[in-house]
Amino acid sequence: MFGWLNRFMPRGLYGRAALILIVPIVTLQLVVSAAFLQRHFEGVTEQLTNALALDLRYVLDRWEQEGATAAAASAEGLQIILTGDAPPSQDERLFYDLSGREVIRVLRAAIPEVQFIDLLENKRMVQIGMHTPDGLLELAVRRNRVSASNPHQLLVLMVFTGLLMTAIAFQFLRNQLRPIRRLSRAAEAFGKGRVVGYNPRGALEVRAAGRAFLDMRSRIEQQIEQRTMMLSGVSHDLRTPLTRMKLGLSLQERSPDIEALERDVEEMQALLTTFLDFARADALDDPAPTDPRALVERIILDAGRAGKQVDLVAPDDAPSVDIRPQAVHRALENLVSNALRYGRQARVTLHVLDHALRYTVEDDGPGIPPDQRADALRPFARLDEARNQDKGSGVGLGLAIAHDIARSHGGTLRLSQSTDMGGLRVDLVLAR
Repeated sequence: MFGWLNRFMPRGLYGRAALILIVPIVTLQLVVSAAFLQRHFEGVTEQLTNALALDLRYVLDRWEQEGATAAAASAEGLQIILTGDAPPSQDERLFYDLSGREVIRVLRAAIPEVQFIDLLENKRMVQIGMHTPDGLLELAVRRNRVSASNPHQLLVLMVFTGLLMTAIAFQFLRNQLRPIRRLSRAAEAFGKGRVVGYNPRGALEVRAAGRAFLDMRSRIEQQIEQRTMMLSGVSHDLRTPLTRMKLGLSLQERSPDIEALERDVEEMQALLTTFLDFARADALDDPAPTDPRALVERIILDAGRAGKQVDLVAPDDAPSVDIRPQAVHRALENLVSNALRYGRQARVTLHVLDHALRYTVEDDGPGIPPDQRADALRPFARLDEARNQDKGSGVGLGLAIAHDIARSHGGTLRLSQSTDMGGLRVDLVLAR
């Protein structure tokens, strides 16, 4: 029912908390102003106007009994003007003058001789016209005699107090939200592969969330360490028998069967090496200031030495960024290797954005169909034979390693089709 309000609501916790704080204060002031202050001022105005009506009735009675001179002498605080001009057709006041409306109502109810009441010509005076046997009697009285004087002072005091209390509440709210922001920064840094110091502070609920985050981070680090150690041990244990098998095969007489077994052994060694690289992707190095252009230039230089064509499109003055250079180097190396494996040429484009670093690797190969791109990012994924035909013995971990490294930097790996080269386009996005 109120879903449309979501478009106008603040998205941050600070903004929403401030809105929760401000709305009750403003609503309270409006309700108090409308329900209490206005009634109070109307009551005061009615009492003062009734007192003025008694004075006016006394002046009219003296006028009728003793004449204008006696009436003028008894009109204390009233300016009397006898005029023969035609009275105004209606009472005049400002549309927001609510106390003036009460003055007009009380005077007309108490004195039927009133012809007009003017509260507009002079805002500090009340001009009243009354009918007498000698003509139109016009009187002027100061406005503070019929309505409460300086009613705005209470409003100003209320508004000032509300602003002061709001500022104090904002400061308190800021102190309460600071631990949440520190927890958010610690979690974001851990998602990018960095471990920053964090000590739970703040309210009990925030402390509980902070301790839960520390426990979760510790368990994840232990799991990563255990996985790496286990896979390193398995790799080491398997390499020893593979080496003996390779040595034994080399001593045998050459035959097609022996050569096939040697190829299987070499493939198993490559599989173990790649699998170990995938397991160690999170533990390669720590973040450090790195030149993103120089990082990819080394990879392109190595490809050029091997006789491969790789073009580079990058700004000359790329700023230094905090990344894990060895991990990113491995990810780019895998992407460029895949591009050159399935295409004749490749191109690497570097984009340095405000909050991200993006490497785009494109080739002129067959590409990957859209319905298979999600599977291509999974470890040990094998695509259709048309893409893998005569392309070597890949083990299906190149894109998976790059994807894992991108996620450890708080980024992602996106696959699409290159509009210029026609092959696969891979965007390696790293958060800055």
